[in-house]
Amino acid sequence: MISGLKLVPLKSIPASTFDYGHVTVVVIWLRLEGMIPQAQTPVTALPRAKGLALAMAYFALTKPRVIELLLITTIPVMILAQRGIPDLWLVLATFIGGAMSAGSANAFNCIIDTDIDKIMGRTKNRPLVTGQLSSLQAKVFATVLGVVSVLWLGFFVNWLSAGLALTAELFYIFIYTLLLKRRTSQNIVWGGAAGAMPVLIGFSAVTNSLSWSAAALFLIIFLWTPPHYWPLSIKYKDDYQAAGVPMLPVVANPNRVALEIVIYSYAMVLSTFLLIPIAPMGLIYTATAVLGGAWFVFEAHLLQNKTKAGIENNPMRLFHISISYLTVLFIAIGVDPLLFVKLF
Repeated sequence: MISGLKLVPLKSIPASTFDYGHVTVVVIWLRLEGMIPQAQTPVTALPRAKGLALAMAYFALTKPRVIELLLITTIPVMILAQRGIPDLWLVLATFIGGAMSAGSANAFNCIIDTDIDKIMGRTKNRPLVTGQLSSLQAKVFATVLGVVSVLWLGFFVNWLSAGLALTAELFYIFIYTLLLKRRTSQNIVWGGAAGAMPVLIGFSAVTNSLSWSAAALFLIIFLWTPPHYWPLSIKYKDDYQAAGVPMLPVVANPNRVALEIVIYSYAMVLSTFLLIPIAPMGLIYTATAVLGGAWFVFEAHLLQNKTKAGIENNPMRLFHISISYLTVLFIAIGVDPLLFVKLF
């Protein structure tokens, strides 16, 4: 408190002697001393989840639908590597470790992208945006899950698979999410490398090594990612633009986007044929690769033709078809070694 303070109306002070800077400092000082009350802004705390809701919030943080898609590719690859049914405990251990590793990477992605998730319609209900989880809770969860996943794979599968899982997670967090996603329209192209790692993990889980077959499988997923994800980016172009994420549909005209989807579709289909002589694969896989590839390329061209003609089309059709295509192709990869029929 100030003793002997005499308050003088500001209007009684001559303008020539009035020092605005000193008055500002005095007012700030008086507020700190509590002599002038500050305006109170009501703060509404976001509700934290508890019990089952808390568990579901943590589960949502891992993006389970993405994990499901990644693991669809892992188990058939293990059958191919074994040329038969691998040990069921090994399959389960690889599945659990792979799910934890991918879940950790996805959780870190949610932490880093919270600012843009608030803007985008399809991500505004994620647990960090809604306040179901705090940033600290998410960071602890993601870190523990990542560490446990590496140790789990190392002790129960092998250390090569554990190292590949760690590499995939670090690549997704630092290269894709932090370095590329907000800087280049080719973000999803290179980000596809992280999504392709589960096939290497599955293959190495059985063989404790990698081969040209594993490389061919990696290439399939890598080239599949752009024509799978760009249709989704077309659908949510406005969201990405508002968030400042330079996805290809945001920075390029629709005709160029459609053309690149077609180019990557052809490249992906051609890559599926590499596995036939390398693995080798039989009649079941070959027929699936040819017919499924023709279907995928046809749908990509359909999207391109409608785009060129200015006809309204639904890009999500190709997005959903790409998931069905990959699922069927990898089922064939798993079935072919069990019911192997030589081509020649």
